[in-house]
Amino acid sequence: MSSSPSPSPPRSLEVTANELVHHVLEWRPDGGPARGTVFLLHGYMDAAGTWDLVAPALAAAGHRVLAPDLRGFGDGARVGCGGYYHFADYVFDVVDLVDALSPDAPVALVGHSMGGTVATLTTGTAPERVSRLVVIEGLGPPDMQPDAAPTRMRSWIEGVRKVRSRGDGRGSFPRPEALRRLALNHPGVPRDVLASRLEHLVVDRAEDGDDHVAWKSDPLHRTTSPVPFFASVFGAFAAKVSCPALFVSGGARGFHPADEDARLGAFASLERVVVEDAGHMVHWTKPIDLSSALLRFLG
Repeated sequence: MSSSPSPSPPRSLEVTANELVHHVLEWRPDGGPARGTVFLLHGYMDAAGTWDLVAPALAAAGHRVLAPDLRGFGDGARVGCGGYYHFADYVFDVVDLVDALSPDAPVALVGHSMGGTVATLTTGTAPERVSRLVVIEGLGPPDMQPDAAPTRMRSWIEGVRKVRSRGDGRGSFPRPEALRRLALNHPGVPRDVLASRLEHLVVDRAEDGDDHVAWKSDPLHRTTSPVPFFASVFGAFAAKVSCPALFVSGGARGFHPADEDARLGAFASLERVVVEDAGHMVHWTKPIDLSSALLRFLG
């Protein structure tokens, strides 16, 4: 495992955005004013805390670093009864967070996987609020066709009903079982790395048994989204990005949609960096290499 400098504990903030109270981690540089503000957006089934191998290096270089738990993940806000988690909600949340936490200056927006897609949609929506965009393995899932929409809508309703029928829907299991499940989802990530990441992703459920835990994420995230992903729509947002952009790939073991080059070609100004042998979870497996690439791009 390659690692960044020993992380200093971040400060926890509670910030109201889009009428929800969001949990945000903040790393500040030691002494003097910050060079700028960097937002780190995590991916699907991840959490803000797992940026702890990258954020300290950015803060040590003089940046103010903010990592929100996106709604329904980690210690983030939960939607109320009848609510759900749509990409439009994430974009609204992030725009409001940027306006609340950096009202007088644009920010650098860094997103991994799903967070990279959110970062692109956010930057295309409010380009004046973003000074630099970094997308890490985050160009979206395979392209879908419109005729998939009715089936996805039906699956969404059935999935949400199933989660609701189970109460909080979380369940619990011994910690070793949680680690085993995490390993199944991330087979290319070393076991010791997964063990260090697990602490950010689970909550203790001692009332269910010795060393029992549950996933922090809202079980609704395991249901099928009703809205198909259209690469052409992603490209339309990417085309509105007016700031410099960087795409970071995890190499051959990373995620590569069939139309990757076309999606990247939608950006007006784009650099590309490959972190070899990192796989999809670049910030977990190669944090030093990723931090170096970010610092070069952020200047």
